[in-house]
Amino acid sequence: MRAMILSAPRQPLRLIDLPLPKPNPEQVLIRVHACAVCRTDLHIVDGELTEPKLPLVLGHQIVGTIEDIGERVNSYLAPGNMDVKTTTTCKR
Repeated sequence: MRAMILSAPRQPLRLIDLPLPKPNPEQVLIRVHACAVCRTDLHIVDGELTEPKLPLVLGHQIVGTIEDIGERVNSYLAPGNMDVKTTTTCKR
């Protein structure tokens, strides 16, 4: 799969090829059609957050299609034309 990766703060992102992941039993694999970065991602790029886990693929606000599901995922999440939109938020 193609990904934009940050190797070091204040450096340009690099386009790389990564192996296609296989979902764990409770995960889904999503083909990403569009991805956005949030302000926290930009703080990492700008070097304003300490000790980020680099290298890092930025972006968690995505729209995509389910490609594969783990064996313990509810069956209504079958691969195919189901589009998903996901954003993660901090509940604190």
